[in-house]
Amino acid sequence: MAENIVIRAGGKSFEGELSDSVTGRAIYEALPIRANGQRWGGEIYFSIGVSCELEEGSREVLKEGELAFWPPGQAFCIFFGPTPASGGDEIRAASAVNIVGRIKGDLSGLQDVPDGAEVRIEKNSRDI
Repeated sequence: MAENIVIRAGGKSFEGELSDSVTGRAIYEALPIRANGQRWGGEIYFSIGVSCELEEGSREVLKEGELAFWPPGQAFCIFFGPTPASGGDEIRAASAVNIVGRIKGDLSGLQDVPDGAEVRIEKNSRDI
């Protein structure tokens, strides 16, 4: 069963959900997480101190709004647009990532989150 979360970044809040996968559950159990996000084109990423291996179904090309985990950097990734690794309009990670969820709703505010901004991921208090 997917778990509902809230991501707060750049003064905005985004509702999301984490998948019922090994990595998704590990991230959910580590919440709340607070870190300074780094921008890489249409991606915000940050180390979260969770350790997981690549899972079956990991991939490099993402859909807008997907949440992922990059094992080499123990990083949580929010994808919302093309990255420097992208060809054309595709959204491409630096290397394969585990897909761990998605943002529900409007993503437009993510483009305004500056490099280095504090990002918080929390359990959705309505579901606790």
